[in-house]
Amino acid sequence: MSGKGPLDGLLVADFSRILAGPYATMLLADLGARVIKVEGPAGDDTRTWMPPVRDGVSTYYLGINRNKRSIALDLKNEADLADARTLAHRADIMIENFRPGGLARFGLDYDTVAAANEKIIYASISGFGTGAGAGLPGYDLMVQAISGLMSLTGDPDGSPYRAGISVFDVMAGLHADIGILAALNARAQTGRGQHVEVNLLSSALSGLVNHSSGYVAGGTIPFRMGNAHPSLFPYEPLPTADGELIVIAGNDGQFRKLCQVLDLPGLPDDPRFGRNQDRTANREQLRPILVERLATRTKDEWFRDLLAAGVPCAPINTIDGGVAFAEELGLDPVVTTGGVPGIRNPITFSDSRARYELPPPGLDEHGEEIRKWLRS
Repeated sequence: MSGKGPLDGLLVADFSRILAGPYATMLLADLGARVIKVEGPAGDDTRTWMPPVRDGVSTYYLGINRNKRSIALDLKNEADLADARTLAHRADIMIENFRPGGLARFGLDYDTVAAANEKIIYASISGFGTGAGAGLPGYDLMVQAISGLMSLTGDPDGSPYRAGISVFDVMAGLHADIGILAALNARAQTGRGQHVEVNLLSSALSGLVNHSSGYVAGGTIPFRMGNAHPSLFPYEPLPTADGELIVIAGNDGQFRKLCQVLDLPGLPDDPRFGRNQDRTANREQLRPILVERLATRTKDEWFRDLLAAGVPCAPINTIDGGVAFAEELGLDPVVTTGGVPGIRNPITFSDSRARYELPPPGLDEHGEEIRKWLRS
């Protein structure tokens, strides 16, 4: 296995902040790219997003900024702006999430940078695109609300809820990386770079998958169902003798196995429950039958036996339990970079590997060496 990552040799000028862009650039850095994180004099906003903290530093910031070098540049300062332009002109990839058009006054917009660096892959992440939504601030919570996600999250009779993470920031960061990698492949064939644009709302509507498809293809507006699934049953938490267990029958074969373990052999032949569409339509009749049987044993006992029979199920863990379970499976989820623990990059390769070399940088930690390099 090679000690170098698959993106070794690529230089990324990271003009992004908060979450979507920094998450995208951390993944690129893990895979071998050299990422220079450009921060304003006050630093990335997430440096102040606390608690929680580790040694006085925001763990939010720590979780998305390893393997980078930091330089603080004030774009209103002539010397700093010159350094920023030099960095953009030398980079293979530039990522930014300023409001659309916000970098034009500094000569750091795509057209200006590409005129000096025709091979640049320039990725822009915005909240709502470059048209009528260009002036809108791009916060994940806004997009969760506007896209419809919050209308799907929460108790059917309660208020809409946001997702527990900034799901569309993460999704947009992943979409940006996909676009960058596709553009790198195109550049290998044409020798030219291009502008990759991603916005949170488009990522959200794509990421709503079956729900957005249900509307645009089927004319159905989905509604909040709590933990229930609109198209599958069972596919939700069900109570056992000592707590809830996620129970899934993703197809008719899995339902038959579930009934075997629950000692309900006649259920799959009941015309109300034999096919998924019938189970979904008759869920209110089926649920109490399953709940009555599940109440006879603990969630851990059912978890063991259902998994052994090939029935998907899961306990509802807190995050410590999720990390512990990944460790039990040998996934080694935690890596330490310069003394700072973080979550392992989820991608593995047969002939190269992710790297964990630099801890998340302090503000302008590498400023002196980067300025020297830029001015040489």
